[in-house]
Amino acid sequence: MEGLSGAVFATHTSPVTDFDVLVLGSGPGGQKAAIAAAKLERRVAIVERRDMIGGVCINTGTIPSKTLREAVLYLTGLTQRDMYGQSYRLKEDITVTDLTVRTRHVVGREVDVIRNQLARNRVTVLTGSGHFVDPHTVAVVDERGNEMKVTADKIIVATGTRPARPASVQFDDQTIIDSDGILQMDRVPDSMVVVGAGVIGIEYASMFAALGTKVTVVERRERMLDFCDLEVVEALKYHLRDLAVTFRFGETVAAVEKHPRGALTILESGKKIPASTVMYSAGRQGMTENLVLPAAGLAADDRGRITVDEFYRTSVPHIYAVGDVIGFPSLAATSMEQGRLAAYHACDEPVSGMNQLQPIGIYTIPEISFIGKTEDELTDSLIPFEVGVSRYRELARGQIIGDTYGMLKLLVSPEDRSLLGVHVFGTGATELIHIGQAVMGCGGTIDYLVDAVFNYPTLAESYKVAALDAVNKLRRVARITD
Repeated sequence: MEGLSGAVFATHTSPVTDFDVLVLGSGPGGQKAAIAAAKLERRVAIVERRDMIGGVCINTGTIPSKTLREAVLYLTGLTQRDMYGQSYRLKEDITVTDLTVRTRHVVGREVDVIRNQLARNRVTVLTGSGHFVDPHTVAVVDERGNEMKVTADKIIVATGTRPARPASVQFDDQTIIDSDGILQMDRVPDSMVVVGAGVIGIEYASMFAALGTKVTVVERRERMLDFCDLEVVEALKYHLRDLAVTFRFGETVAAVEKHPRGALTILESGKKIPASTVMYSAGRQGMTENLVLPAAGLAADDRGRITVDEFYRTSVPHIYAVGDVIGFPSLAATSMEQGRLAAYHACDEPVSGMNQLQPIGIYTIPEISFIGKTEDELTDSLIPFEVGVSRYRELARGQIIGDTYGMLKLLVSPEDRSLLGVHVFGTGATELIHIGQAVMGCGGTIDYLVDAVFNYPTLAESYKVAALDAVNKLRRVARITD
């Protein structure tokens, strides 16, 4: 049997539909779902707009923002200042062009990689925007308005999200912007108000503060990143304040006024904050409004999110949804695994649920990453724990790279000596966390880390230092009780 691409497929699949699996969206979840189904020898197609291969992740989200962060760190010389002095800078007058050259290069390469992966696995790419006609039929409309209808046995929705835009805010993509607008800026602003101290807001706040922008963060809650370890968040706040970031916690924005020379952010408390640019980070909205979900018997909530079960099936059993469009945790890494698991289930392959032990990475400057429980969560649950801490300044590698503020914290059960949580702040945090993840996932104890030999000098050695710290504390308790 021939598919739409002209490729010959095995005849064991149903002759009634054009494809066995049709994926809407080519972001991390959709891409991995399509490739997983193709590896299982199914007829697979993926629907995506011509200029959005790789989805939001590659084009406007994760990859551009993390590349921008690397460019900021390199050009400002921020991480080298402990060694060469606070005035050290690789380039004095950093422009938007300096920052975006690296971003465009990386995005272009990543798009090529994804196109190649889809082609190698014989996944048909249908260019355009898709919407449901009925539960098994999707209409694909290209940029010229031409429509093509395709049918599929199983459909996986992976359309992702976009920045939420409050109706009361007059976005102009120049002075008042969202996180997508960051990549379209024509200059580095001398001042910026960031509304919302969530992950995206704080990541961009730290980047622009490193560039020398005077940043003010406004957050209606009393603290930021309240799902993170409190000590780590306090360390980040200290570091950002050192970069001249001002925090306004417990404050709500009443209005934002645009003026010829910038914007005025007015808080309900009466404070007025002038700035060149205002960036709203008000969460994300699922991109489901154009899918015509009712035609498939589906609906989304007011944030555009679709409800799924443990196998990522929607209320219509042959339609699945993965990635940011289903809500928390809305991470590229988890989206990839959701896509793979959904494709396996859709292709009747044995599959188990996703491992509940998920690492979280936040690309602030410096990085934060953690896995497992926080001290507050353990305390609230009346679970005893001991703490082992290692500080980068005590490590040879920390001195070599000029990171004197980083730290790694282990939360250890005094009963069975297992790891209950790992929290890292500083250079390489999002890489280091995976050592703790492996130990926790394999049921290892603190004793493994004490006995293990780590390369020297490395940041990974912080695990052994922190483990020894925890063991010494446990030993002192045991001496008193013996």
